[in-house]
Amino acid sequence: MDPAADRAQRLVAAVRMRDAATVLHLDADAFFAAVEQRDKPSLRGKPVLVGGIGGRGVVSTASYEARRHGARSAMPMSRARRLSPGAAVLTPRFAAYAAYSQVIMGVLRDLTPAVEPLSIDEAFADLALAPGDVGEPEDVAARVQARVTELTGLTVSVGVGRSKLVAKIASDLRKPGGVVVVRPEDEDDVLLPLDVRTVPGVGPATQGALERLGVRTVADLRRQPLDTLTMTLGEAHGTGLYLMSRGLDDRPVVTTSERKSAGAERTFAADLRGKALVLSAVDDVVDEALQRLERHGGAARTVVAKVRYADFSTVTRSVTFPHPTASESELRDAARRAVLAAGVVEPVRLLGVAFHALSSHAQLALDLDAHLFDAPRRAVVGEHDHVGGRLAVVDAAAPAGDRPEGTDGTGGTEGTDGADGTEGTDGGPDGTAPGPDDGEDRTGDPGTAVPDPSQPASLDGTPAPDVDEVVAVLVADDARLVGAEKAVVGRPLGGSAVGRPLDASNSRPGLDVEHATLGRGWVVHVRGREATVRFETALTPPARSRVLDLDTDPLVLVEPVGVTPPSATPDHVAPSA
Repeated sequence: MDPAADRAQRLVAAVRMRDAATVLHLDADAFFAAVEQRDKPSLRGKPVLVGGIGGRGVVSTASYEARRHGARSAMPMSRARRLSPGAAVLTPRFAAYAAYSQVIMGVLRDLTPAVEPLSIDEAFADLALAPGDVGEPEDVAARVQARVTELTGLTVSVGVGRSKLVAKIASDLRKPGGVVVVRPEDEDDVLLPLDVRTVPGVGPATQGALERLGVRTVADLRRQPLDTLTMTLGEAHGTGLYLMSRGLDDRPVVTTSERKSAGAERTFAADLRGKALVLSAVDDVVDEALQRLERHGGAARTVVAKVRYADFSTVTRSVTFPHPTASESELRDAARRAVLAAGVVEPVRLLGVAFHALSSHAQLALDLDAHLFDAPRRAVVGEHDHVGGRLAVVDAAAPAGDRPEGTDGTGGTEGTDGADGTEGTDGGPDGTAPGPDDGEDRTGDPGTAVPDPSQPASLDGTPAPDVDEVVAVLVADDARLVGAEKAVVGRPLGGSAVGRPLDASNSRPGLDVEHATLGRGWVVHVRGREATVRFETALTPPARSRVLDLDTDPLVLVEPVGVTPPSATPDHVAPSA
């Protein structure tokens, strides 16, 4: 047998596949926007854009009504607003998404103990490990959907297959609210006609390389010899795509796993010009990344820097140590070197820093070879270039869609609604229905922190919704929300604004407020000392906007009330759309 064919045959034979469709993937539909519509009755059935609200904001999630106008996740908010001019533009609300996420994950955990969250709105579940006979996968998926809707009023899409790969692809085929079960004998019929971009890991750069081979569908990809793919895409990436084109993926559903990366990124109000300003900005981003690293072990072996230029081209570079390190100075120095390796010759729009190969153990070493840090370095694609046995700079310059998991600064897997490295939520006065004077970009608003569940949420002492640690971390590190805390270099992270009087400095559209007599509502916009508010919740009918003088009618910022099941909604209140 030809050696290349023999190698491919052995590679395929080594994969141990299940013999039945027992991996379920759940993906909440337009999650952030759906939560906003659920909590804000006047927005149901109307276009909603959630994300950065300033001049450089990016859409985190667009509701399906907004998508019909052409708005999409990861699109610049300014463009999305032009496409859907009547859309409500809202800032993300961390606490609300965490509360809904916890309920959805609980539905899966009631079904099987083997649940692996990928982000706050999607997860895998292993039906083979469920106690007792759960029944046919179609019935299981329908029960999960019905239970989620019963408890939250939201819809989810569900895919079931014999692998994570097939289940995840299946859940996206009939959104929103779809169920697709792919049994082993049906995999080829489902997979082969699909666009090759459906396969995880095929982003713009990989797609371009595959198109030069004449590959446009999964069937085209499957026809490529293993050697052709590895020579074109590299050993690891080529091998992975060779297997995935055959539906071969034996990764288990992992209930507890170590975080693969932790990081932060920032979009700037004005492009950064010059190395000195860029390096100062890197230090600011590193400070934030180090805070997240502390939650995930404290030590890292690889530091990845992401640089996005004014023309939206993106370059990533990484520095790898021989052993994990927890030294702040070493990690900071590595981030600066990685950024410089990216070239930094054009105006910089965004900077990101992510720590990879995380560990709770760091090897202490005398800095005897510090002089080697000054040796010239070259960027090498796909391999480690150890300089003097100490550092390596690796070129990971593929576009965002081709980066390994986590190089967006979060380490999380981005869901259907995800932005590719969300570019930060800049503060601004945008209202629900943007008007001609809503173009103001007011950056540097205080951050929105993950809430302390013990903190009172309202004037009457109603507690904020309890959120377990896993969900809180998922929210804090979600790629679509990372960067929302701080929009301007040098602006310190602020504490939660909950409990503070509403004013122009802490106002963002969509935030929850409470009035002493009018009750709860949400901010449309604040101009000067006038606040436009809609006093409504999931338990009330849709409300019209009211304008209040904050000097005579003060409002207090409060946490969301949590999840209100449809069954708790009074009969006279219109159901969720």
